[in-house]
Amino acid sequence: MSRTVLLNNLEHHDLRVIVARGARYGDGEMLAPTFFGEFRELQAHYPIVFQKTADGGFRSVALLGLRPGENLFLEPEPAPGAAADGERWDAHYLPMAIARLPFLIGIADEEPMVHIDLDHPRVVRGGDAGEALFLEHGGTSAFLQGVASLLRALHDGLRDDAGFIAALRRHELLEPFALDIRLDERSQHRLSGFHTIDERRLGALDGAALQALSQAGHLQAAYMALASLSRLRDLIERLSRRHAAGR
Repeated sequence: MSRTVLLNNLEHHDLRVIVARGARYGDGEMLAPTFFGEFRELQAHYPIVFQKTADGGFRSVALLGLRPGENLFLEPEPAPGAAADGERWDAHYLPMAIARLPFLIGIADEEPMVHIDLDHPRVVRGGDAGEALFLEHGGTSAFLQGVASLLRALHDGLRDDAGFIAALRRHELLEPFALDIRLDERSQHRLSGFHTIDERRLGALDGAALQALSQAGHLQAAYMALASLSRLRDLIERLSRRHAAGR
């Protein structure tokens, strides 16, 4: 459940947000929605694929795991002298859709504004844990200013991704794929339900189509998505290690 409200410095002056990573804070997700403008940062760490939406369209997503509810980039990191229940994010780049939690953009008076999910596990009231959202006398903290910038970039990027998806569909560049993973003699897993870019069809496009894709920034993004599929091997290795360790 969530309880999303418009953020303001009167009702929420004592709110703080925990920035540590972990499944307990909502990070245990298999994928993160993304947009073609983020592909450059993502492709070095995560496979980028395309998922069908309820309305029959597609959205760009970064794979964080190979099974629902499992994020393979969360690794144990015990604090000195503490039980091994801490976690860290094992990649140098955190997807925007994950980094923005527990905040989101909402529309208030026809303008996009920062909202917060008061029931999110990252949100606490008072104390010293986490990052303050507002200064003592009501001003916005540097942390919240950064969140607002990130939300705007994510909001605009997800909106603009519709044009990228439309271009891929117009040229029939999306194809379904499945990946069979053998963990041991008795354990197998199949990743399915996603699409990738058809590299053969992309390479066969005529000059005019390639130029139009290039001018929109879509051609580079398409090749970055293709290159990112090499990261599937890393996900399989992470899953195999977790399976061998009984986690």
